[in-house]
Parts: sequence; structure tokens; C-alpha cells
Amino acid sequence: MKLLKSTKFPPEFEEKVDTTKVQMDIMKKWIATKIQQILENDDDMVVDFVYNLLDGERYPDPKKLQIALGGFLHEDAPRFVKEFWSLCLSAQSNKDTLGVPRELLEMKKDEMKQDKVRRIHPV
Repeated sequence: MKLLKSTKFPPEFEEKVDTTKVQMDIMKKWIATKIQQILENDDDMVVDFVYNLLDGERYPDPKKLQIALGGFLHEDAPRFVKEFWSLCLSAQSNKDTLGVPRELLEMKKDEMKQDKVRRIHPV
């Protein structure tokens, strides 16, 4: 509880995310990929821990999430949770993306374009 009061959090953590308006399956894939990048290995335990923190929570608390992940992600926890929260806010605010963060859609489009170029012009 002391950490919650003494830690400075980004202003976007004051905005609520309604997980019923976010495609959490897509966010879970992002979580797994991002944690793998941060820890530089497949750590299913940490990924499952995050999933458990989020499952069943309609309005998760990003501050508590950051504090809980500090023991696993250390100095990367604030950046990870801020990025996750920003993506969730994007997903719930863009009705035309059906609960998918616009940023992830753009990344997927770019990835598909690159794949198409590789198929047309193999190295």
C-alpha cells in the first residue's frame, strides 16, 4: 500500500479502461510478446501472472498492476504498464476498430505489406 502512495504514476492511469470494450485476446498476445522481449526469454509464469491479474477485472487498476509486476519486470514495469494502458485506452475509444488498438492494427498492416514485398521480391 505504501508503494501505491509513494510512486508517481503517469496521468493516463487516472483514466479507466473497461475491458469489455477491449479485445483482450489480442492484448494478451501483445502482453506475451512484450514480456518475452523484456525478459529475453519465454517466461510463461510472468505472462500467466499478468493474465490472472487482468482476468475477471472489468476495470483493472494500472497502478496495482505496475506495483505487482515490479518484482518481475523491475525497471521495465512502469514502461510496460504505461504502454499496455495506452493501447487499452486506444482500443476502447476507437469504436471503428472494434476494441483493437489502432497502433496494433497499423503494425499488422505494415507487417503484411513487408510480407507481400518479400514474396514478390525474394532475397
